[in-house]
Amino acid sequence: MVKVLVVDDDPDFVEITRMILELHDVQVSSAMNGEQALAQMRKERPDLVILDVMMSSALDGWYVSQEMQEDAQLKDIPIIMVSSIASSPYADLFPTDSCPSFDAWISKPVEPDVLLKAVRQCLPEHSGFGF
Repeated sequence: MVKVLVVDDDPDFVEITRMILELHDVQVSSAMNGEQALAQMRKERPDLVILDVMMSSALDGWYVSQEMQEDAQLKDIPIIMVSSIASSPYADLFPTDSCPSFDAWISKPVEPDVLLKAVRQCLPEHSGFGF
């Protein structure tokens, strides 16, 4: 079964994402911030991470993606970055000259079909399993 970690401080986003993915036989776990996410990934490695940019700090998710790239055990986990940062007062803080490594970008609010398409693209080896 595909395991996805959803990292977001918005419990509504986490729950909606969980419902969408579980309908497609995906096992979902969650974390509320970057620190929890990294600890959880190191404890039980997910197949994919859905990562919000703005959580406990404006660029919390960006820092998590950097940490993942520097960790040999985590650097090959695909990342779907989700955010509404482009339409927020923090848009100018996003460091475009040193973008984090991610496999897909989805702007919030996230449409279910867009989410599922991104998951399929990031996990082509699992495309026949439930989604």
